[in-house]
This record gives sequence, structure tokens and C-alpha cells, in this order.
Amino acid sequence: MNKRRISMHDMVLGEPLQWDVYDTTGHLLLSRGHVIDNAHQLESLVERGLFIDLPHKPTEIPHAVAQVRELPSVLRFINLAHKRLEGLLFGLHTEANAQIKILEVAKTVIYATNLNPDIAVACILLNQSVSSYAGRHSMDTAVASLLVAQVMKKSTDEILTIVAAALTMNIGMLRQHDHFQDKQGPLTDKELELIKKHPEESVRLLKQAGINNPDWLTYVLQHHENEDGSGYPCGLSGQAIAQNAKIISLADRYCARVTGRTYRQPLLPSAALRELFVEDSKTIDTHLAPYFIHELGMYPPGTYVRLHNGEIGVVTRKSKQASTPVVHALVGPRGAALSFPIQRDTSKELFAIREALHPEQADVRFSMQQLWGKEASL
Repeated sequence: MNKRRISMHDMVLGEPLQWDVYDTTGHLLLSRGHVIDNAHQLESLVERGLFIDLPHKPTEIPHAVAQVRELPSVLRFINLAHKRLEGLLFGLHTEANAQIKILEVAKTVIYATNLNPDIAVACILLNQSVSSYAGRHSMDTAVASLLVAQVMKKSTDEILTIVAAALTMNIGMLRQHDHFQDKQGPLTDKELELIKKHPEESVRLLKQAGINNPDWLTYVLQHHENEDGSGYPCGLSGQAIAQNAKIISLADRYCARVTGRTYRQPLLPSAALRELFVEDSKTIDTHLAPYFIHELGMYPPGTYVRLHNGEIGVVTRKSKQASTPVVHALVGPRGAALSFPIQRDTSKELFAIREALHPEQADVRFSMQQLWGKEASL
């Protein structure tokens, strides 16, 4: 068999397969024409390993194999990657070919984000119930790191490694992460020690699972180091810290600030950026600030806003001007829900953004599909 490995983004839910699919032993799993109609079946197949039998002559390769087909829903892709990542990380000690499987998830995140970056960013703010905090936070950090790495024109290989490192950065305290999320009161000395040691423990677990990419391991080890030497676990500073580790570190801090915790409200995105690059400026590489501000900005997609005319809506798309993104209004000037979302051009005075809102201030219910269409369907 002339095998080619395929992954989640090679298949479309609800549409016929364009090839026969085999497992790692060459056993036929699904025949051409079979329709995969639910996400659970797709996850199970990916878990077993998927291969297709390629013709030996390049000219005979079917168009559907030669060209990956786009799955319409970015949200569905990201949710599938969430579930796959959680399964891998919690069972890493038993996984064969862990490096290949984690890289497959990383490629899925890259593919989904590139389909529509606005939806991917909106998922950080609006898709917080998809999984446990530990898994969700790593995915959010990976998306933010990816966007910054791309605007910095990092190489394809570098970007893949950055995303993989972000996805696995907290594996050393994975089981405790949700406990910290729900904890009332200050952390104990033992818990603080665990937090400070988790980069080293993450590297140990990754090595144990067969991860041997030195850059990947370095980024995980250094993602809590600070520019002024006040970080951990090694107290590195300045150029001793890999730039790509700094990208992950800033994405990590940003995503932690804009998502909710049981013990505090999330910060508004603009406040999170201000806290990072003004209040914490001594601990971060300020040369990275323009890239984060460019990619995330004052009003990233998914931000609730009140417009000058009194309407309440959600930012759905970046524009050339950071202060004038595209917004879809959901609530009218008098507080009544609109029958359907209405797109507003915030560069016009009537629809200019008056203020960003916390979710409870907006007090509006909607699905992401209502705002972004099929690309955000479940």
C-alpha cells in the first residue's frame, strides 16, 4: 500500500468520502462514499489513525486527495481539536506516536485559524464552555501565538512548533489547573511550588512521551521566564529567552486575562493589553507589543460593545482602523432584542463604538452561527 496519512481537516462531516480509509495496520475502516455524520465518529477514527492508498503514478492522484477540502465551520474544527487535545494530554503517558498526534492537532488549529482568523479570535472570548479551563486556555494561547507568529513572518516549521508548544505548555500541572481555577482563597506554598516547577515537569513528561524537538521543549520550558529575570524556572532574562517562548508567554498572559475565572471577572481586551504592555512592561519584551496590538487590538472579534446610537452588539471583523471594526448589532437603542443581527459600520458617527462591555453588561444571547454563518456552525 502506498500510504498517505490524513487528518481531521481532510474530511468533511456530512459529505461522502472521496477515498477508502485504512488504519495503521492496513485494515479497511471505511469505503469510498461513506458519509461521516457526527463528530464523535470522526474523533474515534482519528484516534485509530487514518491512511489512504495513493496511486503510484502522480498523475492518477484524485483531485480530492491532491487538494485538501475546506471544512466550512472554523468553530467545529476548533471544538474537535479541543476534544482531541484533551484526550491526548490527559492520556499522554499511554500514547504511541504522541509527537505525531499533537502535531496533527497543531496543524488542525493552524488550518482552522487560517480559514477565518476573526472567528478563531472570537472563540477565545465566546467559546469558553467548550472544555475544561486547562485545555481551553492552551488552545486559546495557541491561536493567539499563531496569529502573532504569522504577522512576524515566522517560517512554517517555526509556526508549527510554536503552536505545538502552546498546546502542551501546561501539561505539567494539567490535572491541578482546574482546581486552581475553582480555588477560593490564596494558594498554599505547595501549590505555588507546583506552579513554579510546571515548565520543567511539562518538559519531563513530553520527553517521556517521545517529544524530541529541542525548540518545542525550549519554548515550553521558558514560557514563564521574564525579560527582567524575575520569571521561572531558571530566572533567565533578555536575549537568553527564545523569542518564540516570549510570544507564547504573552499570548498565555493575554488569554488568561480576557477569559473568566471563578474568582474574578475577565478583563476587557483593551484593559488586558494595557496591563500587559504598560503595567507589566518591565517583565515583557516590548518589541513584541506592536504585533499583539495589530492582531488583537482594542476591539478583537467577539468583544461586546455599545454603539453611539445605544445599540449593543458584537465585533465580528477587524478593519484597517483598530478603533472601527465591523459590528453586528443584536439589541436596539431601547433595549429590545433585534429580530436578526444588523451589520454596522463603526467608522460612521452614528454607529461609532461608545464603549466595550462585559458579557453580563451586554446581557444578550446568540449563537456564533448567527453572526458568522456556516463558518461558525456547530
